[in-house]
Amino acid sequence: MTSLFTPPAGAYTSDPTFAHRQTHAVVNLADHHGEPLPHQEVTVRQLRHDFKFGCIGFELIDWVNGRSADPEYDAALAEQWLGLFDTATLPFYWGTFEPEQGAPKTEALRRTAQWFADQGIRLKGHPLVWHTVCAPWLLEKSPAEAERLLRERIRREVSDFSGLIDTWDAINEVVIMPVFTAEDNAVTRIAHIKGRVEMMRIAFDEARAANPHATLLLNDFDMSTAYECLIEAALEAGITIDRLGLQSHMHQGTWGAEKTERVLERFSRYNIPIHFTETTILSGTPVPPGLSDLNDWQVTAEQWPSTEEGEEIQAQEVEAHYSRLFAHPAVEALTYWGLPDRNMWLNAPGGLIRRDGTPKPAYHRLRDLIRDQWWTPETTLRSDANGEVRFSGFLGDYELSVADTSTELQLRSPGEAHHQVVTPQR
Repeated sequence: MTSLFTPPAGAYTSDPTFAHRQTHAVVNLADHHGEPLPHQEVTVRQLRHDFKFGCIGFELIDWVNGRSADPEYDAALAEQWLGLFDTATLPFYWGTFEPEQGAPKTEALRRTAQWFADQGIRLKGHPLVWHTVCAPWLLEKSPAEAERLLRERIRREVSDFSGLIDTWDAINEVVIMPVFTAEDNAVTRIAHIKGRVEMMRIAFDEARAANPHATLLLNDFDMSTAYECLIEAALEAGITIDRLGLQSHMHQGTWGAEKTERVLERFSRYNIPIHFTETTILSGTPVPPGLSDLNDWQVTAEQWPSTEEGEEIQAQEVEAHYSRLFAHPAVEALTYWGLPDRNMWLNAPGGLIRRDGTPKPAYHRLRDLIRDQWWTPETTLRSDANGEVRFSGFLGDYELSVADTSTELQLRSPGEAHHQVVTPQR
């Protein structure tokens, strides 16, 4: 595994708020014969969190594929991206992934996914089924033919990327899917005939058939009881939802503690791990609260600037939001929806990097949390007479180095956990 960024040594905290994210590791060192290795100097280094701190990787696709319009800017953005996140969401919107039937952009996405994987980054595909950014050529097909092609598309993408991308937003925004009227599209036509439950069944069954080991999400922006009813209908119909995806685009004002805690209480009762899949927190003026569809807010980037006051508010809210979610045991992932202000959805000043490429205070604040306060510092220890080493740290992937050899160790369970590490034969 290569890396463009080496995180700094942090200040491990035993804050009980995050006890479920921490472990007390007892490691027994042994040689390849199984004999203990006493009095050995051991260096412990955290590689990444078990919790998935994510961001979309859309902006780096052209750079990875050698067609960047601004290579210097994008190279710096790649460094900033890797300096903060460990999980990338890549776009599989049918309309842009396969704008012409039979010509999907598989190779460009595969190269991008492989680049992220080479940096040790986990990957998710978004989405397999959605009524927006749908393939325009699908409108020429009958509903039955469109459904057949939809099923084939799901199987193709999940199969083609199996082993590289094994986590997917199986279906996106089903609550409004059958009644979506903003643009004519074949998926809404199918959903109007099949209904919400059967649309979910198509997405989950076809993806599961293509990759039985995939992690599949139901994802939605609607935090009303309509989403709860949808989840319950899916579960009653025997559809297995691996993870619940909750969107938190805060274009009309931040959620705050009360709403966040209320949402967590309502959706954690299903005992399905929660991913906050799409988070945006602005550093500029919010969208007017009376606007029901954010897509109706049409302004230029110049008309919607990031401000000094807004950036400080954003930094405070980013820290608070991440801290609340990291503290909740039901949440296992949080994806920020765009690192730079360039190319942000709706031209919003919602990125953590300004349009000129400089980091906002929120970037530094979040890096301090993820790579310092919630990061186990690199530590050198010595095994005892029985070859035992003990250390405390955050759940995640670690590298243990003994002399000139090293091995990786995965810490997944809170509390005290025992592991045996066999050093490679020299």
